[in-house]
Amino acid sequence: MVSEHEVRPAVRSSAQVLVASNRGPVSYTLETDGSLDAKRGGGGLVSGLSAVEDKLWVCAALGDGDREAVRRGVGEPGVRMLDIDAGVHADAYNGIANSVLWFVHHMLYQTPLEPVFDAEFRRQWASFESYNRAFAEALAEEAGQGAAVLVQDYHLALVPGMLRELRPDLRIGHFSHTPWAPVDYFRLLPDDIAEQLLHGILGADRAAFLTRRWADAFIGCCTRILGGTGRTRIGVHGLGADAGFLRRRAHEADVDERMAALREQTGPGRRTIVRVDRTELSKNIVRGLFAYRELLDERPEWRERVVHVAFAYPSRQDLAVYRDYTAEVRRVADEINAVHGTEGWTPVVLHVKDDFARSLAAYRLADVALVNPIRDGMNLVAKEIPVVSDHGCALVLSREAGAYEELGSDAVVVNPYDVSATAAALHEALTMADDERAERTERLAAAAVALPPQQWFLDQLDALRREA
Repeated sequence: MVSEHEVRPAVRSSAQVLVASNRGPVSYTLETDGSLDAKRGGGGLVSGLSAVEDKLWVCAALGDGDREAVRRGVGEPGVRMLDIDAGVHADAYNGIANSVLWFVHHMLYQTPLEPVFDAEFRRQWASFESYNRAFAEALAEEAGQGAAVLVQDYHLALVPGMLRELRPDLRIGHFSHTPWAPVDYFRLLPDDIAEQLLHGILGADRAAFLTRRWADAFIGCCTRILGGTGRTRIGVHGLGADAGFLRRRAHEADVDERMAALREQTGPGRRTIVRVDRTELSKNIVRGLFAYRELLDERPEWRERVVHVAFAYPSRQDLAVYRDYTAEVRRVADEINAVHGTEGWTPVVLHVKDDFARSLAAYRLADVALVNPIRDGMNLVAKEIPVVSDHGCALVLSREAGAYEELGSDAVVVNPYDVSATAAALHEALTMADDERAERTERLAAAAVALPPQQWFLDQLDALRREA
């Protein structure tokens, strides 16, 4: 339920373009003196919305600062933040979205032990329904007649169906930023829940995905479980890198400073294998470290000649399984350094504190980029590194990343579960001729920027309106 303290507009805003997402374009921190500090985000939705008039972003209050901002009536023009009960949000976001739906779509369950759909799951599912209903009701209240509403991601999978019942005049789109599970895996979910999720998205006029593969998986689930997709059109929009922003930002002074620090850590003349990820279970960081360890074990010529620069930024640390995974990343990195390191060579340079400037510095320095997720909706790192690389970078890419559809022909492609093959791919990438690496990087960068974030959003909006 939406808190009684939420500041509601006296009249409907009559917005003609609305976006709904769990996280909004601004967040607030409550300072010790009682003041609120606003931090504004970027990305495709922010830049896309900036190009349209009469727009509104509906999002959830995610922390104490956000909730206090709502209660004080503090806000950004064009943003409505929902103060959903903190317990309901926690059940919906961590209990269902991140611990069930994310695991299903990324095929992460250890099925001998999990999932377990019991009474506690049903209690949390009721919160997920309430959370989605709060969004649907806010959108129904705010939207002008015939407005276009673009609902974002698995957190809000039920919103299109709920909103359709409240406002049948609206043009509703839903975009999935994750993979979509194949039907046999999707059917791990209880039958009624699987049907409810599909019906929820099919409440949209248009359901869109990052790749054809994920769209086809959704169609397969609808066909097998429901008998078809009904009147809902299916679209594909592969999100690209923001080349202009990245290239400008990558040459600012703080990035140059971090490049110097990284060069000092890696040592002169050494090749670098770079990865930049959140410590998300699907990113496959541990197997990547195993592959690097096998490279050093099986090809001793690389000892003291290469450094694995691994940025593993903590994610979802309020969930025990993510804390354990982060600890395992640290343990394996420390083990490799203990076994192989010498006085003048640290084989793995691991950083776990999020630092965007340092990430960009690593992008520029990389000889090899390792992007080996178990499963990934797109993976923008695979697109960003070729765009800002100073001297060309060989890309070792999982065939299970959404980016594979666009980048696979110029990458060294791996099965993310095959550690030995990944070690061999790292060797191939490290020994790639300079001219071949430069040519591949040029083609990778061109593919990476084919659909920049603003255009990605506007294309969806245009398609939603055009298909009315």
